[in-house]
Amino acid sequence: MVRICHISDIHVSSRYFQPELMERLIKDVNDAAPDLLVLSGDLTERGLAFEYEQARRWTDRFGVPLLVTPGNHDSRNVGYVHFEEMYGSRYSVVRLPGVHIVAADSSEPDLDEGRIGRSIYPWLHEALDAAEPGDLKVFVTHHHLLPVPGAGRERNILQDAGDLLKVLVDHGVELVLNGHKHVPWVWRFEEMLIVNAGTATTNRLRGKGRPSYAALQLSRESITVRHKYYDGSEDRLHHPLKRRTPA
Repeated sequence: MVRICHISDIHVSSRYFQPELMERLIKDVNDAAPDLLVLSGDLTERGLAFEYEQARRWTDRFGVPLLVTPGNHDSRNVGYVHFEEMYGSRYSVVRLPGVHIVAADSSEPDLDEGRIGRSIYPWLHEALDAAEPGDLKVFVTHHHLLPVPGAGRERNILQDAGDLLKVLVDHGVELVLNGHKHVPWVWRFEEMLIVNAGTATTNRLRGKGRPSYAALQLSRESITVRHKYYDGSEDRLHHPLKRRTPA
């Protein structure tokens, strides 16, 4: 069993940022001690150097392994330069026991729209092919691949979502983690589970939404997703896996 916490859109320098929620999130994650914390973008509001410094001070307090990918807000004002200095490559591969995770930047400088881009596809094919036989494959990016309900007029889905979905399905990816719209949601697509994280640390919420983060349990047999709220309630989804026989 591998345990992953998934957070997104913390926007530490935004006027919507709630420091007390960030304190609570840090405590909850550190108490849970997952095998990995995934932060799928929008650490900042405008991608400025001082905002990244604020974000780094907060994220350094997580006492668990951290995988970070940038969001559209982080790439504003050439902010991806600060991201690379503080968090490393915008394209990365992480392997946990039985789990192979590939993360890619979907942001475009100074645009809310996102795309992976055809120049990245050769790397993506190679990164997914590097999984060990029988590994559960996970893909992480910021922008969502499918529209989510309650998100208003849909304009910011990945521009190359169709091509990307085909790549992920062809490679047998079982789980996708993304954020962007501040709406917690889960879609089943083919044999793949697509998990959208809400915002855990801001009050920039849609309708009657609440701050939330996701806690996932991954095994060879299933994926369990819990979108957790600070009042102790949660939304739970259990997804059995139809695993292929390892080559």
